[in-house]
Amino acid sequence: MLLACLLPMPFHLKDGGTVEYRAVLYTVSRVRRLNGLEAEKPFQEGVIVKLLGIEVYNHVE
Repeated sequence: MLLACLLPMPFHLKDGGTVEYRAVLYTVSRVRRLNGLEAEKPFQEGVIVKLLGIEVYNHVE
């Protein structure tokens, strides 16, 4: 039962290449989003970590 709470399942989002690894207790997102044609940067990259649904780390540029 504890193993099921800690092993993540990968989910691929259709926003430019973001991958979320979700488990019951946490979520880790490797972000790669497309911003659009008029933005300064064409995409955003970084990592977001959530524990029990609360964001504890966000390094998205």
